[in-house]
Amino acid sequence: MPRSISSFSKRDAQMLAGVGLSSICMAALIFGRLTPLHGRLGFAVTAFVLFVVTYAVMSSFTESRPAVIDRVMTVLLTAAAAVALVALGSVIFFTFKRGWTALRHLNFYTEDLRVTGPEQPLTSGGVLHAIVGTLIMTAISLVLTVPLAVTCAVFLTESKSRAVNAVRTIVTAMTALPSIVAGLFIFATWVLVLGFPRSGLAASISISIMMLPIIIRSADVVLRLVPGSLREAAAALGAPRWRTVWHVVLPTARSGLTTSVILGVARGIGETAPVLLTSGYATSLNLDPTNNPMASLPVTAFKLVSSPEPNQIARGFGAASVLMVMVLVLFTIARVLGGRPAGRQSTRQARRAAAQSLADLARIEPESVPEAPQLGERAGRLPAILQRK
Repeated sequence: MPRSISSFSKRDAQMLAGVGLSSICMAALIFGRLTPLHGRLGFAVTAFVLFVVTYAVMSSFTESRPAVIDRVMTVLLTAAAAVALVALGSVIFFTFKRGWTALRHLNFYTEDLRVTGPEQPLTSGGVLHAIVGTLIMTAISLVLTVPLAVTCAVFLTESKSRAVNAVRTIVTAMTALPSIVAGLFIFATWVLVLGFPRSGLAASISISIMMLPIIIRSADVVLRLVPGSLREAAAALGAPRWRTVWHVVLPTARSGLTTSVILGVARGIGETAPVLLTSGYATSLNLDPTNNPMASLPVTAFKLVSSPEPNQIARGFGAASVLMVMVLVLFTIARVLGGRPAGRQSTRQARRAAAQSLADLARIEPESVPEAPQLGERAGRLPAILQRK
């Protein structure tokens, strides 16, 4: 019978409290009496090490070795997660705190900096041009990147060609490509060689280069997780390879592919160096991605924070705060649209699948299909039956 090693009882809570108190007392004794050590960071690290060691020793008196290892690893992983959350929370809190004086004004979201000087108050000017530029660049990058990335991931997963290893090696190497190199490449080819102006389109192409390997690698992993039995079932029904990929593999991995796109957007939307090289910086709103410089939130935040004026610094931190909120909103929208678990259909999808199944049944066995009213009634009840199952 399986043995539970991760249960948590009242006695475990009392042990954690006692071990925590004793570790703090021992750390205070070491730092205050026995050694000349001092410092808050050293005290926290020493107390945590004493806590882990003491907790392992105390647990070994009443628990078996697997249970002790499980509890110690739980403490270590929980501490690592807490440190990561504290670091993330501190960055978010600091950014919003420094930018709050600009964020609380409505004009910050509805105006640009075309007629706003560095010394003008925060009631004048905003980052509308950077918000619109970021959305335009991200949309163009997604249009360019997602079809290429998904196609390449399908090739890596489904193809038996000898070129698979070479393509995977190139994609892995591109993952470590510095963003400044991508910006220089597009600037040299698009602007200097081909003669096109610096624009939002050029910046979108350079961002696509940074997003492409991220989406390919994560999508490759997701497609590998699709059970092989689904491919075998489709092949047994006589479906060709492309139809199996389009109707079986990709819908099954939709949630994971959405996450892959999110990772790529998170990488591309915060790029500064490629945009600064290929698009430049503008203080006015530009809706044409093919002409004239176009601002983005990262570049705007960089430019404004570099200013010695307090109001410009506040605007820069406000732009960074808007960028974080934008990433959160895009993440939420993507999860709502594509976050449904594999195999679970919406009501509309289940109704459409039921109607298609009954239509196929009518085509194959006409005599076994009920009359039209009964057919519609059965098609309406079938999604509810599927949901209950």
